[in-house]
Amino acid sequence: MGYLDSILFAILLIIGFGYFFINIKKITRNINLGTPINRKDNPKARSKNMAMIALGQSKMVKRPVAGILHIIVYAGFIIINIELLEIIIDGLFGTHRVFAFLGTFYNILIASFEILALLVLVAVFAFWIRRNSIKLKRFIHKDLNGFPKKDANYILYFEVVLMSLFLLMNASDLHLQNIPGGFSHFIKAGSFPVSQFIQPLFNGVSSELVMLLNELFWWLHIIGILIFMNYLYYSKHLHILLAFPNTYFADLNAKGQLSNLESVTNEVKLMMDPNADPYATPVVDANVVPSKFGASDIQDLNWVQLLNAYTCTECGRCTSSCPANLTGKKLSPRKIMMDTRDRIEEVGKNIDANKGIFVPDNKSLLNDYITPEELWACTSCNACVEECPVNISPLSIIIDLRRYLVMEQSAAPNSLNTMMTNIENNGAPWQYNQQDRLNWKNE
Repeated sequence: MGYLDSILFAILLIIGFGYFFINIKKITRNINLGTPINRKDNPKARSKNMAMIALGQSKMVKRPVAGILHIIVYAGFIIINIELLEIIIDGLFGTHRVFAFLGTFYNILIASFEILALLVLVAVFAFWIRRNSIKLKRFIHKDLNGFPKKDANYILYFEVVLMSLFLLMNASDLHLQNIPGGFSHFIKAGSFPVSQFIQPLFNGVSSELVMLLNELFWWLHIIGILIFMNYLYYSKHLHILLAFPNTYFADLNAKGQLSNLESVTNEVKLMMDPNADPYATPVVDANVVPSKFGASDIQDLNWVQLLNAYTCTECGRCTSSCPANLTGKKLSPRKIMMDTRDRIEEVGKNIDANKGIFVPDNKSLLNDYITPEELWACTSCNACVEECPVNISPLSIIIDLRRYLVMEQSAAPNSLNTMMTNIENNGAPWQYNQQDRLNWKNE
């Protein structure tokens, strides 16, 4: 590569990584639109969660076929991209296979990359079959109509192109290495257990054309990586990056343990305090904005819930295990997360368009995206939380939206209002006089 190529390559890197970091900054800002919550406790347990679930894929393999295929693609994506470091150095300094001096270790690395690339191609083909031919129910659900369905396939096509370019690049390189007295910088380096079977395609082709094709494969491969990296922002595959912080900051409490609203807890403590003056006027700080009970929009959710929304893989394991959805109810935990992310993006674009300030748009997450019918179909069973491979909790968002309906709008279903009235009047959910509550034991 000449100086002009190196300069062009440097400009390409600056544009690719610059745009990527701009989008990462935007995501970080959008996540921080949520309310504060402390998730820095117990770092040992949190680190273990991240290592087991995000890195070790422990929850993925609960469904073995999808789990094993995903591990192959995941390992291929992470390990093969170690090669990106060599590409960057070669591109900037005009070298070729700069790590070839590692000898046997380098040969093992390249060989492992090639085997993984082949396995990734096989896994991607299997994923495509599952989505488009077998059409598993969770992949043809109405949640995925439109872009979400196309997005999943786009990623598969990206993977095929990137892996194919990698193998073609190595095959043409191997061909040039084997030309007696050929191009001096194509030194014999690397081991090619897969691309050696592609290399015969270049037999009978002029060395100059193979050299040109090799450079073309190399450039297309790096450009493809940069495009893929920046496409992540618009894709469900953002979980490649966010699964790690999401599993680290996940709720460590037992499933089924709901959080309490601090304002309500303080009221109950005051009611139970025998020394409290029931007629005293509470002290109100004029500088404190009264807190909202529950959530009606994304600014009312905490930042971990917004991180959950961005991390959602749209795999549908939650919805396929939801008893409400299985019985025909409108609720889909996957849709809850997708709607939340869509609303975050809408608010983010509003802020961008108004120079960093959110201008009310007369819309909200509740009603405009998620309907009360969906929320009240939830049985709070935690099946969605248990099934999620990256520890997302759709239930926490459902509960906060329901709290708003009950405590801010008094919009609970009649059956629930009756139950709460009975508890208030009779100390039990049933419409019995308090004196008759224990009559059942005599029967």
